[in-house]
Amino acid sequence: MTDQNNLEKQNFGNQPVGKNEDVEFSEELADEADRKAAQRAAAADERNEQE
Repeated sequence: MTDQNNLEKQNFGNQPVGKNEDVEFSEELADEADRKAAQRAAAADERNEQE
C-alpha cells in the first residue's frame, strides 16, 4: 500500500483545529469581499470555541 492510500484510510476528524494561522492580510488592499470573508472566518472561529 502506498503512503497516499494509507492517508486515505485514516480518520482526521479528531485532529485539532488550526487557530492563529500565519496569513498575510493587508487592510489597505482588501476589498469588500475580503472584509466579509474575514468576518465570516472570525464568526466561525467564535462558534468553534463555544462547542
